[in-house]
Amino acid sequence: MRNTTKRAYVILVLVGAFFIGLGFMMYSFISHGDEWAANRINGHVFTARQLTTAGTIYDRSGKALVSTKDGRRVYNENYYVRLSTLHVVGDSQGYISTGVQTLYRSNLIGYNFVNGVYDAVKSDEGVNIKLTIDADISETAYKAMNSNKGTVCVYNYKTGEVICMVSAPTFDPNNKPGDIDTNTTGKYDGIYLNRAISGVFTPGSTFKVITSICALENIPDIASRTFTCTGKYHAGSGDVICNNKSGHGKLTFEKALNVSCNSVFAELANELGKDKLTKTAKELGFGTTVTVSKANTKASYFDVSSSTKLDLGWAGIGQYTTLCNPCHMLMIVGAIANGGKAVIPYYVEEASEISDGKGKVNKNINLTSQNAEKMKKLLRSNVKNYYGDSKFPNLEMCGKTGSAEVSNGRSHAWFYGFSKKEDFPYAIVVCLENGGTGYTNAIPVANRVMQALLAKEGSD
Repeated sequence: MRNTTKRAYVILVLVGAFFIGLGFMMYSFISHGDEWAANRINGHVFTARQLTTAGTIYDRSGKALVSTKDGRRVYNENYYVRLSTLHVVGDSQGYISTGVQTLYRSNLIGYNFVNGVYDAVKSDEGVNIKLTIDADISETAYKAMNSNKGTVCVYNYKTGEVICMVSAPTFDPNNKPGDIDTNTTGKYDGIYLNRAISGVFTPGSTFKVITSICALENIPDIASRTFTCTGKYHAGSGDVICNNKSGHGKLTFEKALNVSCNSVFAELANELGKDKLTKTAKELGFGTTVTVSKANTKASYFDVSSSTKLDLGWAGIGQYTTLCNPCHMLMIVGAIANGGKAVIPYYVEEASEISDGKGKVNKNINLTSQNAEKMKKLLRSNVKNYYGDSKFPNLEMCGKTGSAEVSNGRSHAWFYGFSKKEDFPYAIVVCLENGGTGYTNAIPVANRVMQALLAKEGSD
């Protein structure tokens, strides 16, 4: 009897273990079935580890950016469209980890829980995906960059729709260079990196917008204050040299931002102090990431905890150790344009039944509507009173340039800003690595792209 009881217990334990294992297997299948189906070892949808059986990816107007033909992925017939949309679309091998063909491949291959990829394999097609990206504007942005490394990104700051997200260097996915992984000249450095999403760069004077917001928050009389620039600001053990070495003389806070006076902003950084600058940077999303159509942005970096007075002065003008992500900077300027609300960008419009957070607000960026309005006026003043509206005809542009000094060559050329026109709610960021000055090199890129978009919007 005892032996029978023991055997019964053993059988019960085995049966229990079986059902536990079965439950775990079913849970894993439900939770990770799409990942297993989309693995590159799946010969049904991958050939030589390259995606072959998948749906078509379209731009916002219905242009096919990549599709499956005769068992292989074929990209748009326009060479410049292929180059300019590569980092959003992604490559067939999945080296561009933030590309749609990588992040959405389980959707593209048409996986579902009941039939797996049977339907896709049977028809040699998957599920189509439509993007918010405009192929024509992307081409314009790529050409405007004029072979510079860097990124150009435009989005609707009210809805979050990304119109273009161009990253360079890039390559033709229909004819990938053979030496792309072996070239040692630096030509292809970071070629698989979407710089808008995954890059961080020294911001230079574009960071003066953050210092300005901190001043608006903490210095009640900042708008009526006057400063004197002699060409440098002495801070502790050294000097912060102004961009005008002979000095700007007496100037207001608004004028200091207009002419991007290093002396004034280094002085403000030291007056505000480490804690207040750090608090404002955190309030504006530094140190945090956000998901943009399944791709996680690289966090912008600001740390002055160990800085000297001289270091803090340089930090206040966007130098020192500060690094900024272009997409993050786009959201900050978008928040200024949008009354303090930083809408999260997205570039996948339709993907089966996926919802990509259209209109979602980035809660890591906290800007009051009052300070957003004040900064909007200041950025409008920059264009109207210093850069000149002739640089941006018919756009009512607001913005800030930057020329970020780096150790490995020419300055990074920055511009970020937005149109104040109610019927044209678009913001743009331009960052050209070692591209020169923001005024000379980044502004023309921004204008060319925004003018192309304005013309296209007017013709629709």
